[in-house]
Amino acid sequence: MRCGPLCQFLWLWLCLSYIQAVPIQKVQDDAKTLVKTIISRINDISHMQSVSSKHKVSGFDFIPRNPDLSFLKMDKTLAVYQEIIINLSSRNTGQISNDLENLRNLIRMLASSKGCPLPYTRGPEALRNLDGALKESVYSTEVVALSRLQRFLKEMLRQLDLGTMC
Repeated sequence: MRCGPLCQFLWLWLCLSYIQAVPIQKVQDDAKTLVKTIISRINDISHMQSVSSKHKVSGFDFIPRNPDLSFLKMDKTLAVYQEIIINLSSRNTGQISNDLENLRNLIRMLASSKGCPLPYTRGPEALRNLDGALKESVYSTEVVALSRLQRFLKEMLRQLDLGTMC
């Protein structure tokens, strides 16, 4: 008689019965803290201090401005910003890119807890070929993208406080 698989199953079942789920409020608090951290990192970038939000910049239509703040739109917008920041390859933005990935994971967990799991999304195909825009204006792209990301994160933080829907 082979009891190996049965014993392994019972051992696994015993271990799993002691695991507790992470409270969703903790995940939401972690997401808010990470949003504040990213905003702080953007503020710490020296050349971002001199940016006025009143400047109009053309040619950056691929950078999102006013997204709908459902979980799906949050994830898609964060994916766009992450793709832009990865393509910037600036020494200032490496940690911000990592933080955006972690924030996207937290948003997916929040969405899943409310019964609307999100598929993993990447930035649009149009962003995969940013080389032309970046060669011409890396500094401008970084400044515009980070200032818009900062505004988006502030709005996202307000939405997380209110309670986001699918």
